[in-house]
Amino acid sequence: MSDVNSRYELSRWTGMSALKFVLLVAVCAVILASIQQVAPSPKQLASGAPGMVNLLDRMIPPNMDAAFLTRMAWRIFETFQIALAGAAIGIAISLPIGWLAAKQVTPIGRFGYLVKVLVSLLRTIPDLIWALLFVATVGLGAVAGTMTIVMDTVGFCGRFFAEAMEDADKQPQEALSAVGASRVSILFAAILPDTAPSLINTSLFALEQAVRSSVVLGLVGAGGIGQELKAAFDLFQYKNAATIILAIFAIVLLMELLTERLRTLVK
Repeated sequence: MSDVNSRYELSRWTGMSALKFVLLVAVCAVILASIQQVAPSPKQLASGAPGMVNLLDRMIPPNMDAAFLTRMAWRIFETFQIALAGAAIGIAISLPIGWLAAKQVTPIGRFGYLVKVLVSLLRTIPDLIWALLFVATVGLGAVAGTMTIVMDTVGFCGRFFAEAMEDADKQPQEALSAVGASRVSILFAAILPDTAPSLINTSLFALEQAVRSSVVLGLVGAGGIGQELKAAFDLFQYKNAATIILAIFAIVLLMELLTERLRTLVK
């Protein structure tokens, strides 16, 4: 068996075309050059270690002042509001967008490709760029953060909703179409029931992602606990920053456990 595997691996390399070999070498060269130019060297890590130790020393113990914890609790609540509202609106928008973008299901024919391009555009732009755009248009605060989460969720869910609808069982759809059912009727009677578990799982992943994103949107003024973190570092209040980082860790961990539990129930 080992001789067969060896001959198979050898044939894969000897059968490689010149173009593929050149591309492979080029990719390896780019990776090595990138590691050499931007990866930290052992000397840099060693020289930066004392600064990291000094920073950690200034962050310990975290600030447990009651007034600060109360203010932070409100920020955490605002963060959850941003994540929940943005994800809920984004998921609701993603359902029709996914339907319009799904091949063989879309009611707009070839124009569905344009909807896919739009979803790809939304997914390509990073969260912080969306946040900067909305802060510039609607001002500082939670509204900009919520709008950012909406865009991010539509970019994420729109794609996976479309793929789930494309993979839906075709027989119920064909049966309904044969008796004259409209595309909307087919959507609600055949496609959504068949894809419901996949749509719910994707929505839960989107909610988990929204919580992660919302905790850092405040770094650019889009509300939430990230705004407190930025202020703490700007004012060199490292003990406050340590408390906020621990709170962010707790928030993300709690949401991961919650969504994992909900996904288990859906299966």
